[in-house]
Amino acid sequence: MADKVDVVVVGSGALGSSTAFHLAKAGRSVMLVDKAEIGSQTSPRAAGLTGQVRRTEMMTRLAKRAVDKFVAFTEETGEPLEFHQSGSITLARTPEHAALIRGAADLATHCGVEARLISPQEAHELMPLLQPKGILAAGYVPSDVYMEPAQLAVAYARAAERLGSEVVPNTAVREIVVEDAAVSRVVTDSGEIRTSAVVDAAGGWLRVVASFAGVRVPVVPTKHQLMITVPLPAVNDTQPTVRVLDANAYLRPCRGGLMFGGYEKAPEQLKSDEALLKLRVEDLKFDLSVLRDLAEKVYEQFPVLRGIELQEHRGGLPTLTVDGDHVLGPAPGVNGLYVLGGCNVGGFSVSPVLGELMAEWIVSGKAPMDLSRFNPARFAGDLTEADIHEMARQRYANYYAGS
Repeated sequence: MADKVDVVVVGSGALGSSTAFHLAKAGRSVMLVDKAEIGSQTSPRAAGLTGQVRRTEMMTRLAKRAVDKFVAFTEETGEPLEFHQSGSITLARTPEHAALIRGAADLATHCGVEARLISPQEAHELMPLLQPKGILAAGYVPSDVYMEPAQLAVAYARAAERLGSEVVPNTAVREIVVEDAAVSRVVTDSGEIRTSAVVDAAGGWLRVVASFAGVRVPVVPTKHQLMITVPLPAVNDTQPTVRVLDANAYLRPCRGGLMFGGYEKAPEQLKSDEALLKLRVEDLKFDLSVLRDLAEKVYEQFPVLRGIELQEHRGGLPTLTVDGDHVLGPAPGVNGLYVLGGCNVGGFSVSPVLGELMAEWIVSGKAPMDLSRFNPARFAGDLTEADIHEMARQRYANYYAGS
């Protein structure tokens, strides 16, 4: 293990590995460190789907740029990436959400994303297992993609390593040493690395890692789970992802069957403490009844889900913020410490562009665009822990329904 590098990136999920690759591409010496195997924690347990139409114009433009980077991934990195650009359908079953879909189509058009309203029957033709009953409005984005998520972080890490980065798995960070209000070195259980820059991209452990440098980043690790059904004759890879707004649920083709997931009202949240530091995602316990309850809400549109046999039930540990925005930029009070996280269950799909922005910021010394809404210092208020957890819960519970 090298004893000095330009940048240490902590966490090898999609965000950390993307950052490491883009830093290496810019000529920086990088060490990518993870307490587990590379890309093994939450990222491979994600849904692996994109949605280019977001809550804001800026996020919609970033999500579009991320899809462009997925399409050009092999050209840029030299690594293979399998994906399906089969589009996505968003369904409304209430007048309120029908209005949201119409507004989203207008926003998409404004941002250069092809989107159009389609009839319930057209939605059925695109996804035959979808029954059109009860659907008031449907929006279609033909260029959205989905993929098996386990490949992305590993591919970015391999590409970074080929460019000269050192990739260090199964190595826990124990301390970020700060001298004269600036990062000076990182202490791991395998030795020390001198550096003037650290990127905390530790995912569910982001808050704990930031605390090593005396920085408070109030993100909340939150369990999210999904299930994959057995193969079904009517499913193929060219079918789109489907989201049902008021049910807070999503569905897409996966391994010949259907992947189904969603956002319950009372998700299980974890404290960022010593116990979390010792935890790995594979140690988490998940409750399938949560998904069964969510599936029941869409039986009218997807009766195939009723009593369906499963081939996989899995979950990860995304982090939620109080305002639903990501965290990206220099940490307050410590020169050389950068934070990238607060994925809000959507960081995987924009990781190519967020990692690129983080790298550009470090290399140039200034934000590559107006990223003030992602500023880690925006949490400097007097929110209590109870406030933080409740506001993060509300963001999760209304992920689609309140968007």
